[in-house]
Amino acid sequence: MAASLRASLGFCRQNESRKSLKPRPEIASSNGNNGETDMRKLLAVSVCCGIVGLIALSSQSFAQQKTAKACTQEWRADKANMQAKGITEKAYVTGCRAGTAPTAAAPTATPAAAPTTSAPNVTGGQKTAKACVNEWRADKANNQAKGITEKAYVAACRSGTTPTPTAAAPAPAPTAAPPPAARTAPPPVAPANRTSSAGTPASGGQFATEAQAKSHCPLDTVVWVNLRSRIYHFSGTHNYGNTKSGAYMCEGETAAAGMRAAKNEAHP
Repeated sequence: MAASLRASLGFCRQNESRKSLKPRPEIASSNGNNGETDMRKLLAVSVCCGIVGLIALSSQSFAQQKTAKACTQEWRADKANMQAKGITEKAYVTGCRAGTAPTAAAPTATPAAAPTTSAPNVTGGQKTAKACVNEWRADKANNQAKGITEKAYVAACRSGTTPTPTAAAPAPAPTAAPPPAARTAPPPVAPANRTSSAGTPASGGQFATEAQAKSHCPLDTVVWVNLRSRIYHFSGTHNYGNTKSGAYMCEGETAAAGMRAAKNEAHP
């Protein structure tokens, strides 16, 4: 700015010196033109001073106006403090370039968190099914203790009403156990190839009943003979009187008929 002022003053002085170097006629009429020359000099000086003042003002205003980059760097250099005061970067740059102090931005009010309650009463807006399900599951044990099912809770939650506990089904009355049925002994199964004639062997000392065989040989051991395998079994064993084809015989007569005792059975 000082350099521009010096240049302007030099320009004015140069114009004045040029005008003073012009030849002046030494005649009587020159006295009448001196007033006009002085007026021109005064006008030239006034114009130069005005130009110098304009240059000085423009230089000062140009020097005072900062660039956006400079203002941005100033804000970032004190970023924490600016943010604490609520001054945004954009607001600071605008105020910095205009030469005014930036004002803090009005803080936005933080919405208060709505308290979560297990009651599905809706005060504003209808809740979604997912939100109601999450509420029921968050207090699942309490809702189950009250008899409130998830389906009933969600339906009441979405409609904005209070869910009512479902009526518990009455427990069935205990029924008396029926008395055990009397066990009846199954009728004896008559072995195959048994004769109906009492005391008469079917063939080769074979009898249809144990009593017939004992009456035939009261002092001998009565056995059950499997007529297919030709092996006889003693009384009290599993196969005694239970094979499909067999008869009762006296043990003393089995050898003559080609019968033999079972190897895995002991003689009574």
